[in-house]
Amino acid sequence: MTYIHERSRWPEFSWDSEALAGPLAAVRHRQGKHLGKMAALGFEFRTEANLVALTDEVVNSSAIEGENLDPGEVRSSIARQLGLDVAGLPKPGRKVEGVVEMMLDATRNFDRPLSADRLFAWHAALFPTGRSGMHRITVGAWRTGQAGPMQVVSGQIGREKVHFQAPKAERLEDEMEHFFAWFAGPPEIDPVLKAAVAHLWFVTIHPFEDGNGRIARAIADMALSQADETQDRFYSMSAAIEAERREYYFQLESAQRGSLDITAWIAWFLGCLDRAIRSADERLGSVLRKARFWQRIQPRPVSERQQRVIHRMFDDFKGHLTTSKYGKLASCSTDTALRDIHDLLKRGILVKNSAGGRSTSYRLAEPDEVPG
Repeated sequence: MTYIHERSRWPEFSWDSEALAGPLAAVRHRQGKHLGKMAALGFEFRTEANLVALTDEVVNSSAIEGENLDPGEVRSSIARQLGLDVAGLPKPGRKVEGVVEMMLDATRNFDRPLSADRLFAWHAALFPTGRSGMHRITVGAWRTGQAGPMQVVSGQIGREKVHFQAPKAERLEDEMEHFFAWFAGPPEIDPVLKAAVAHLWFVTIHPFEDGNGRIARAIADMALSQADETQDRFYSMSAAIEAERREYYFQLESAQRGSLDITAWIAWFLGCLDRAIRSADERLGSVLRKARFWQRIQPRPVSERQQRVIHRMFDDFKGHLTTSKYGKLASCSTDTALRDIHDLLKRGILVKNSAGGRSTSYRLAEPDEVPG
């Protein structure tokens, strides 16, 4: 089996520009429309949309590798690092903090050059204990030959299937210098195409013992931030990849076993990006709903305590609101919680559910239900 990095002209990638022109134009148009919608939102709701997209990106990029992060911890970490309110959110663990640090550095500092030191810092943030699971790995440095051939495998021990074998460790210094020079070079191609090429190129070099997929997706997000010309993220490429994970790995394996013509890989990447933005447009509906809701109650503002509870009910709130839940969220007594709830009911901001007695609970009114 000849892998793409073993071909004589590696890494001189090529693609059919004519075949990709239509899909590229379509996704760039959708990208522009989506960013236009975000620009029309006020600062608070753009910030909320950014927080949602970044949380999706971090959670799903890890999920692609089979690692499940707590979305609440991820949201808390991102909010804290962006200087936003974290009241009521769980304290994130060190592993979550590391993944978030990497993603924020990639997207908010998209105009800074990639370098070995920068990627070493990302890698160290991903593996703060120096271990991948139970195994000690080389952290903050390229993999060494002592680890043996770097292979992507699946299946039971003794019956593994090798999907890909990366370049030997002694090639890594030169391979990465070439990659860095290309990434920092003049903008000869559209930055969305750059994201697709960079993703495949980096994950094919596979320079670390672990974490290559997550770092490849962070590099792609960095190029997409360059395409959007903004530090904020309003869609999640990793969420779209996670939704079609099997196809993602099939496309990667096909490209890594194929020729240096990577038209098929880029076409799939553009399609996946288009689906990511479509999905973000759907999620944007909840942000717009929240914006309309606050606009309706703005003429008669609620108290800071009530505001805190309403914000939580718009987020990852489980079930319906009860008096005891209100008291915990607002850090107040039951009597105060009841007074606040009755005020919100009177104003049409909360709606009482049908069950009564000990099962009494409330939901937020829809924006159009709130009296102006």
